[in-house]
Amino acid sequence: MNWADYLIIFLIALSMLIGLWRGLLREVISLVTWIAAFAIAFLFAEDGAVHLVPYIDLPSLRIAAAFGGLFLATLLIGGLIGIVSSYLVSYTGLTGTDRLLGTVFGLARGAAIIVVLVLAAGLTPLPNDPWWQQSLLLGRFQEGALWLRGVLPPELAQNIRFPS
Repeated sequence: MNWADYLIIFLIALSMLIGLWRGLLREVISLVTWIAAFAIAFLFAEDGAVHLVPYIDLPSLRIAAAFGGLFLATLLIGGLIGIVSSYLVSYTGLTGTDRLLGTVFGLARGAAIIVVLVLAAGLTPLPNDPWWQQSLLLGRFQEGALWLRGVLPPELAQNIRFPS
């Protein structure tokens, strides 16, 4: 095992600890909140920018401010929902189960993050480096990255390369 393997283990363990600490319900609400924040900000930034005309002269800055405001507002609302839901879980006595499932969610999230990072590394010469070739774990995650490459648009997928 080399430093890349230890880094992978650390990142997955960190994700699992965060899942254990927060529990499944808060983790899922957090994930949904981030996706919703991007979607809401992307879909409604131009509509929100209209209301900022009296305050901001530059159109691009208005859109950026509306995007940021909508994004932050959605994160705030999602965070409040997460806090309330964690109180409800603790009130029902399902805290242990929620935290155990949160740990499993953290494992899956950590592995998914590593696969995406390995996929992004496939756009660079990193997979040809000796430390990459000597890693015990990167090959496993490279298999996941190759599968993920298959679902990407061909224009992007053709640029992701790993040595055989």
